[in-house]
Amino acid sequence: MKTVDRVKQRVQAGMVAVSVVLMVGKFVAFFLTDSVGILTDALESIVNVTAGFITLYSLHLAAKPKDAGHPFGHGKVELISASIEGLMILLAGAWIGVEGVKRLFEPRMPGRLDIGIAVVAAAGAVNYIAGWWSIRMGRRYDSIALVAGGKHLQTDTWSTVGLVAGLLLLYFTRIPWIDGALAVLFGVLIGVAGGRILHKTIGGLMDKADREVLEQIVRGVAARRRPEWIDVHNLKAIRYGSFLYVDCDLTLPWYFNVAQGHDACEELKDALYAVFDGRVLVSTHSDSCEERHCAHCEVADCPYRREPFEAPQPLTLGEMTKNDETRHAEGEE
Repeated sequence: MKTVDRVKQRVQAGMVAVSVVLMVGKFVAFFLTDSVGILTDALESIVNVTAGFITLYSLHLAAKPKDAGHPFGHGKVELISASIEGLMILLAGAWIGVEGVKRLFEPRMPGRLDIGIAVVAAAGAVNYIAGWWSIRMGRRYDSIALVAGGKHLQTDTWSTVGLVAGLLLLYFTRIPWIDGALAVLFGVLIGVAGGRILHKTIGGLMDKADREVLEQIVRGVAARRRPEWIDVHNLKAIRYGSFLYVDCDLTLPWYFNVAQGHDACEELKDALYAVFDGRVLVSTHSDSCEERHCAHCEVADCPYRREPFEAPQPLTLGEMTKNDETRHAEGEE
């Protein structure tokens, strides 16, 4: 198993252990207080623990090497894991909202709120630190599962801050319906957070273009551009876990032999390896230049030039993601 995969699994195992301890503490606080507001935190902890175990298994599965049945590896399972977590958060938000509405119609004053508030506040602080660590490691190792889990924990923290404020208000005012109102409010907030996670992961599962990744590729290619790279287009990128698969077309001088074309494609691949620390697989198709490319060709000693050089073909996101059909259509207009 690669070092990066071991690190991701260790981070997630730590997140699961922390979530289990916090869940136990929150349920103890609920049974002591009978506060439906604290119940919202305890119920979400069940989601945290369940989603944590699912994510841990998904990271283990994603670390398996590609095989005949999975030629691109198993990295997509991280997106499935994050989608399940988002769905569970959404359902938990709905459940919490329903319980809050019930308590609004049958309000009663919780007991021993001082202990409950202390437990919830401490759990919130631990959640924030754990979430920060998960997001940091997820971004370092390109794990959407760790980032999703970390953002969930941090969202939980901010809701905990509001919950503690509401419980303090309840503690000092002794107005019982505040408990139900808190549950309804945080049920909605939790549901919105789950919906956002689902939106992002569904986009990944459907191979929606990641603009940030594409812009990284554009900057990397532009910074290491060679004179014979007349044009780069038809760019596509798909992420599978920590690995990125890039496909593009590279326009080269038409008179290059096979060896020269191969070397130019390898140099382009090396440029992308440098951008993504080797966690990328590049497939490059070489196109031969045409007379219309002469004005953008930087090969100084080209023996077949038909027009003087004017300026290099811009390597922008818009130009590099255009396919051949689009370019031909634009050329005919």
